[in-house]
Amino acid sequence: MPNKIIIRKKINNFNKKIFIPGDKSLSIRWVLISSLSNGVSKAQNLLMSEDVIAALKAIKTLGVKVVYNSKKCKIYGAGVNGYKYKKGIVINAENSGTLGRLILGLLVDTPEKIKLIGDKSLSKRDFKRVADPLSKFGVNFVLKNGHGLPLTIKGSQKLKPIKFFEKKGSAQCKSSLIFAGIKAQGKTIIKAKKSRNHTELLFRYLKLPIKVKKNKNSDLIEIKKIKEIKPINYNIPSDISSSAFFIALTILSKKSKLTIKNINVNPTRIGILTILKKMGAIVSLNNKKIYKGEQIADLVIKSPKFLKSINCPSSLNSGAIDEFLVIFLIAAKAKGISYFKNLDELNKKESPRLKWGSKILKLMGVKVITTKNTIKIFGNPNLEVKKKIIIKNYLKDHRVFMTSAIAALSFGGEWHIHDKDSIKTSFPTFLKTINKLKYET
Repeated sequence: MPNKIIIRKKINNFNKKIFIPGDKSLSIRWVLISSLSNGVSKAQNLLMSEDVIAALKAIKTLGVKVVYNSKKCKIYGAGVNGYKYKKGIVINAENSGTLGRLILGLLVDTPEKIKLIGDKSLSKRDFKRVADPLSKFGVNFVLKNGHGLPLTIKGSQKLKPIKFFEKKGSAQCKSSLIFAGIKAQGKTIIKAKKSRNHTELLFRYLKLPIKVKKNKNSDLIEIKKIKEIKPINYNIPSDISSSAFFIALTILSKKSKLTIKNINVNPTRIGILTILKKMGAIVSLNNKKIYKGEQIADLVIKSPKFLKSINCPSSLNSGAIDEFLVIFLIAAKAKGISYFKNLDELNKKESPRLKWGSKILKLMGVKVITTKNTIKIFGNPNLEVKKKIIIKNYLKDHRVFMTSAIAALSFGGEWHIHDKDSIKTSFPTFLKTINKLKYET
């Protein structure tokens, strides 16, 4: 079976309710934290994507018992200091930057060298941003070309607490340091630029010794060494980043309405909703509640009659960093010129996404001006694609694939989108969910 899809016509209007799989960030964090717990943790709606399965394999390699199927997962925690460190351990993070960076924070006490590897895309990404601050605890690293994978880590039995200023707004770096801090003697202090706070919320829910002082542009986090973590049973809320593709599809379709149930709407993750509302999108959050520290709600999206351009504030970037590709699609249909800036981080993802966002739009016939970290999009409310477009060689970036599919369904044309297996990274049921919108009554 060919590893590509062909889309030849736009989607019809729809009025549907859909289910989106569990949040990837929460799924991976639950796996890692549960591996350190004292007892059995259970999860429902765990995202069974390649990234999460890689996390489960990683903790099994470290001696943690895991039992799972498509509906639920059990992790028999080894305790905070319970990993079995053997000679010659290799951990494969595959395509997952979240797993690769976070797990390093848990390996800071390994007496044996551990090798961390990943796929071609992950191997090109920057691990120096995590290795450098972790080294301050007393951990030794050797990285390929000084910054990438494969790398080796050898920990210390006398971990020193650190003070560190995380300036990039990387939740992965921040979380890795928090994980390391629970194994170090004394008090670790992290000043971190605003980013996702799932780790902090989980720690607070588990009543672990973490303090967070919120400032305007940064958070001051204090973490102390801990002795034990209670097991956590978790019905994982659905993923806002995966939902983004269907939010965009509804906004770009005519006379459509979509309801997505039980979405994680953590304030650090809903930059996309803020941006799209500024552009004229009709989005509401219903049935809001707090679940294990996280805010969840049902999303209701309606097709707007009019979309306007945006000069997007950089302060919204970190809360929408995984969703910018579909935001660019909406800007392509908005009236006026949209401007997005300070997007360096986009080119440090699975593929250089700023470049790919620009490329997709240009192939569609949209005027675009880019620099290394900015993009201007000249919107056209009447935009229609009437040609053949081929999308390939994009380092199998799952979000490039899904964005291309949404563009095809929204703007027309004949699209040949290669490497459909890339969706296994984060959203294996993506195409099935599209078919539900197209065919289900």
